[in-house]
Amino acid sequence: MLIKWIIGVIFLLALISLSSGLFFLLKDEKDSKRLLTSLKLRVGLCVLLILVVIYGFWSGELVTASPWSQIH
Repeated sequence: MLIKWIIGVIFLLALISLSSGLFFLLKDEKDSKRLLTSLKLRVGLCVLLILVVIYGFWSGELVTASPWSQIH
């Protein structure tokens, strides 16, 4: 259950980084590096999110409920 909360928090942080990147794109001056920093943070958070999801499936804490996963 804790891994689902971790995934949700990382996803929300990525969305916040995305919205701040849009704000920096629209409002900052040409020489500002905040947009690049926001992009780096977002990419890092998405990589972390993928790794946490992979760990969740590997450890068995996350399972799929798709109908084709029960067919062996």
